[in-house]
Amino acid sequence: MKKIFLTLTLFSLIISCSDDFVDIKNEGTTEVTDFFKTQDDAVQATNAIYSFLRSWDNSAFPYQYVFGVPSDDVEKGSNPGDGSFINAYNNFTYTVSDEGVRGYWIGQWQAVNRANQVITNVPNIDMDTTLRTRLVAEAKMLRAYFYFNLVRIYGGVPIYDGLPADGNYLKARNTSDEVYAFIVKDLTEASVVLPQTYSAADLGRVTKGGALGLLSKVYLYMKDYQKAYDTSNQVIALGYSLDPDFNHLFRPAGEFGTESVFEVNCDCSAEFGGSQYAEVQGVRNQFGWGFFVPTTDLENAFEAGDIRKELTILREGETTLEGDLIHKNDPQAGNMWNQKVYVPTSLNNNTCGQYGSIQNIRILRFADILLINAEAANELGNTSVAITNLNKVRTRAHLADTTATTKAALRSAIWHERRVELAMEGDRFVDLVRTGQAATVLGPLGFKAGKNELFPIPLDAINQSNGLFTQNPGY
Repeated sequence: MKKIFLTLTLFSLIISCSDDFVDIKNEGTTEVTDFFKTQDDAVQATNAIYSFLRSWDNSAFPYQYVFGVPSDDVEKGSNPGDGSFINAYNNFTYTVSDEGVRGYWIGQWQAVNRANQVITNVPNIDMDTTLRTRLVAEAKMLRAYFYFNLVRIYGGVPIYDGLPADGNYLKARNTSDEVYAFIVKDLTEASVVLPQTYSAADLGRVTKGGALGLLSKVYLYMKDYQKAYDTSNQVIALGYSLDPDFNHLFRPAGEFGTESVFEVNCDCSAEFGGSQYAEVQGVRNQFGWGFFVPTTDLENAFEAGDIRKELTILREGETTLEGDLIHKNDPQAGNMWNQKVYVPTSLNNNTCGQYGSIQNIRILRFADILLINAEAANELGNTSVAITNLNKVRTRAHLADTTATTKAALRSAIWHERRVELAMEGDRFVDLVRTGQAATVLGPLGFKAGKNELFPIPLDAINQSNGLFTQNPGY
């Protein structure tokens, strides 16, 4: 783990969906001592944090290993002989030496390092004061997001608040509570500084709403329902709204729309490619590799009349609203895929990779904020608010109002709504763990209570810690 902090690697980043985007040339590896001299250096270093959001580790296979296939909503996909090692994450047989466990761990620490480089070095640059303050705030929000990923998957991890003056990155794990407090501090500080909107040239940068929205979700995981309720109300007051068309929401035309609270720009160019997030999940041999597909259990979870069922699950032989006939071109592959990552043929750009995918990653949507608010309100005994916000999400799905009226019934209804609304967006597994449902729901798949709530700390990280790291229970 130590070596990942020694250099600053700058990768390309496209910030905007417009022609006025910012792109960073591939600089390879730059020694920190030769960098952080100018305002342009500060911007490039901050943009390098954003580039990680669309990286392989954060959005493709390693991400799916820990947030996708362990749930009951997602399974391996492709064909039986392709990537069979992924099944270990579906049946909870992965080990401390598994490459997926290791890959996600390393990737998140690389991202934390990029954020810490900015937080430590940018304040010392002679540059525009307002911009300097904003860039540090952006780095703090993004650091909080990476730590939120780490604590949900691995539990307590070391807290590195900037770059240690002595260069020593070997330290014991902090507790989960300490990590959560650190995340709250970062998001609170960032929310004070970040603007709510940007010009078209800077679309994709984190906002005040993004910081507060993520903070409300963090409070929900902390079971601090009052703060989750209050903070989500702050987000609601900022003017977000549900996209009335669920299909439009996930198409390129819906990117950075009224529902977008925190979204990763995956625009593409001939030099830097497109969105592997969409590519690895796209219809097998038509739009992508065909991995990480919906389960029959997810298919059966939707109520009759819920339009989200057919707009979440893409099927062999169907013709999309955009006119594409879905055909997998692999007889051994399954027959269902994630429609939320589908990019119509007419919009694919072959200069962006084999399948030309240009799908942004929706990390946090306003629908999630409404459900966070509803869950927190219900836990506080405010059932009327809970019902109102739950029904807003259901109405968009063309469903009748909820029939739940009691606290217990509403709790179950909100949890179910989170499953079908946020299906295949990386929330299901951690929601099951957070709500104490994992052992019951995932037990038939191999989940063991007291162990599989967390993933193991990778073996090489344990070995490199010189005895400072303890392993998670059960591994």
